[in-house]
This record gives sequence, C-alpha cells and structure tokens, in this order.
Amino acid sequence: MYSFFKEHLWQILLGINYLLVIFFSIFIVLKNSNPIRTLSYLFALAALPFLGLLVYYFFGQDYRKYKIFEKKSVLDNIKLKEWREAFKFTQKENKEFREEFGEGIFKIYKLLQNNDKAVVTFQNKAKILINGEQKFKLLLQDLKAAESHIHVEYFIVVDDELGIQILDLLCEKAKNGVHVRLIYDDVGSTISPKTKQKLSDSGVEHHAFMPVTFSRFTSKFNYRDHRKIVIVDGIVGYVGGINIRKKYDNTYNNNIYWRDTHLRLEGDAVGSLQASFLLNWDFVSNSKIDIRKVMQKPLIETKNTTAVQIVASGPDTDWASIMEALFLAINSANDSIYITSPYLIPNAEILAALTTASRSGVEVKVIIPKDSDSWAAKYATDSYIEEFLDSGIEVYRYTKGFVHAKTIVIDSNLSSIGTANLDYRSFTINFEINAMIYDTEISSQMKKMFMEDLKDCEIVDVERWKNRPLSKKLRESFSRLWAPLL
Repeated sequence: MYSFFKEHLWQILLGINYLLVIFFSIFIVLKNSNPIRTLSYLFALAALPFLGLLVYYFFGQDYRKYKIFEKKSVLDNIKLKEWREAFKFTQKENKEFREEFGEGIFKIYKLLQNNDKAVVTFQNKAKILINGEQKFKLLLQDLKAAESHIHVEYFIVVDDELGIQILDLLCEKAKNGVHVRLIYDDVGSTISPKTKQKLSDSGVEHHAFMPVTFSRFTSKFNYRDHRKIVIVDGIVGYVGGINIRKKYDNTYNNNIYWRDTHLRLEGDAVGSLQASFLLNWDFVSNSKIDIRKVMQKPLIETKNTTAVQIVASGPDTDWASIMEALFLAINSANDSIYITSPYLIPNAEILAALTTASRSGVEVKVIIPKDSDSWAAKYATDSYIEEFLDSGIEVYRYTKGFVHAKTIVIDSNLSSIGTANLDYRSFTINFEINAMIYDTEISSQMKKMFMEDLKDCEIVDVERWKNRPLSKKLRESFSRLWAPLL
C-alpha cells in the first residue's frame, strides 16, 4: 500500500485537489455573487492546481456576509444613538436640503443615511491638504495641542524618520495624561518591537489590525484596514490618502515625487470619524472606550459652514456604501466628473456609470499614474482605457511622479476625499472611509487642484493607444482577468 501511494502520490494529490475544486465550485456558484468575480475564482480553481485553492482561501471569504466583524455593541450604545439623533433632519429640513443641493445630492444623503446611518453635519471647517508636506506640518501642531485624547488609525505606519517623529510625540502626550489609542494594519505597517515597547511603556494603547504571521508575504491577502484617520479631542479630524511614512512627504529625499490629497476637518463631522474609529477599536481591543467622553458635540464658530457626510464601508457593513454613493453621484452628474485614482479598476457598475455619463454629454476626465507601484494594478487599469476613450472620457497619465490621491469632484457642489480607490478591493474587501463634501467653495478648490495636476500629465491619444503592441494588450487582458482578486 505504501509503495502504491508513493508511486502515485502526484495523481492522488491532484485527485484530492479537484474533489475540493468541485466542492468549492458548487459552493461559489450557489452564493450567487457577482458573475465576473465568480468566474475569476472558478478559473483560478480549475487552472491552478493547489494554488487556486490558496487563492480562494485568502481572497474568497465573504466576511460581510458571515458577520465576522461584529459592531452591534458599539452601534447600540445610547450615547452614540443620541449623537446621531441630534443631526436627524425634520421633514422641513429634508425639503430645504433637497432644494439647496438638488435632488441628486439629496438621494446620496438618503442612501448613506439608510446604508450606514451616516449623518450630514453643517458646522464644519474643511481644509484640503496637498501632499504630505502640508498634512504633517498641521498634524504635528494638532497633536501637540491635544488635551483629552488622540485616536489614530492607519493602513501604513512605518517607524522611519517621519514615523518616529510622530510616534515619539504620541508617547510624549500619553506620558502627559492624554489618552492615545493607535490602530495600525499589520500587513501595511512596519513597526519594530523596540518601537512597540516604547509605545507601551509610555502608555500608548496600540493594536495591530488582524495580525498575520508573515505580513511581508501577504500584502494582498486578507481583509485589511485601509483607513487613514486621526481624531484629536473630538474636535479636529483628518482623513485621506496619506499614510505615516516619509515617502509620502516630499521634503524628505525620496526617489520619487509623491502626489497625494488629505482633508483636515474641524467641527461636527469629526464625530463621524470618531464613531468609525470606535467600531474598529471595539474589534481590535478587549478594552472599551467611554463613548460618553469622546462623543461630545464640539462647539466651533464658523462663518462659512461646510456640509460633510462621512461614509465608511468594509466587511462590517451590510452594504458597499462607498461604491454605491459614488455610483449614484456619477449618475447624478450634469456637467462634469473629475477623478484622480492610483488604481482605477472599476467594477461593472462604476464602469457603466462613467461611460454612460460621458456619452450623455457630461465632461469626464480621469488622472491615473503613468508608472504604478504595482505592475498588475497598472496593466489592469490600462485594460479599461480603450473603453474610456471610446466613450469620450479623457484619460491623463501623471508623469511628475506617483499620484496616490483618491478624489472625485462632480459638478459644482459635490466632492469626495478619502481612502477608497476605484477598484474591487476598496469596494468589497478593505475597510475604507471617505468624506462626501457638499459645498461649492470646496468643489471649486478641488477643480482648481485637478486642473493644476493636469499640467503634470500627458493625455492618452486614442489612435496611439489602440496601436499599442499586442504583447501589452495581452498583459492587460490577463491582469484584468485577475482584477477582482487584486
């Protein structure tokens, strides 16, 4: 018997593999998921013995459906409910909001309210921050001024020269009695044991999000916390695309220019960032925060109010809220849609919305990197360019460096700044968070910023693009096939 198994080991293993393939294929089909995603997994299982099973294990688990991320204990908190109730619109206010911002934006507001209980707040000051050099200068000032608490949640925290400066400041504030809480993604971040010990010794509460054993080899596996947010005293908040690492700050001697966008908020919208942080803190830690102390409604004096609605999505939400909000926003556009995204790998819904908008007369322009930090994502993005061009969408490739900003500005009164890329991973897998800003002044600033970025771009010519080499087209098509798994 032993000699039989030894002689036929490969055939036996293959037989076991394909028995598992048949079982999982039936299971995947019965889930009635997105057909493109379903076919991608079926292809991986059938074409890649053993490896296909690993791909499905790491990428195919539907955590939203299985409710692995439990958030009910936080959402049911009386103080959080009271805070949300304070911003609930009356029937009269609903009518006024619809009249001021239009039916399209009113639908976005209602969608996010129903999906994620996301409130709209008006008493806010919003400041657009271009690149890390602007963000970190202000962030350090705000951290130094903290008196009550500092909440930090990032996909990437690296204890390099910049990271150590920020982490040391957190340690100093914790020693002085400020409650400092830090969440960092275990795959995205690189923090030495020495630095972690210093954080602990200083009184900084810190937790890795979904720790993995070999994080350097699992950069695309598992569900990751892709958010980048900071809350200081419940009054000042930050959200956007810039992580804590010196390559995001061009004042350092980096090899490549990094173009990114972040948002600094003061006012009531910070409470929504706070609520989002509380959900993940509840998940990663065994300790609970006294929500009564951190959800106090801040009082600020501002002449120019800015309407902001914070939208979060991830495996802990019932709906793909960010994707649905962007889909609705694109469909509501009347004049223009300007998109900047480092990874533009749209699902069928977003692709149809963009191409339909362009062919209906809306001006659609997109900025993507010319050179990406991921060859697979680059070729997958490139595979959509011809469809964009055929529909009249203008595609620009950023040439000054790497563009990592994740922004959208639609018409004259709707903007989005956040952490979500326009790709499958951000829409369905990762924890993401965006600020939807309903404000003409911010939209004007965003358009101006977009036009400035166009000066550092090259436009993609239709004829030249269609005549690109066949080898490139094959790489694009192959990468697009795997796009739902990237």
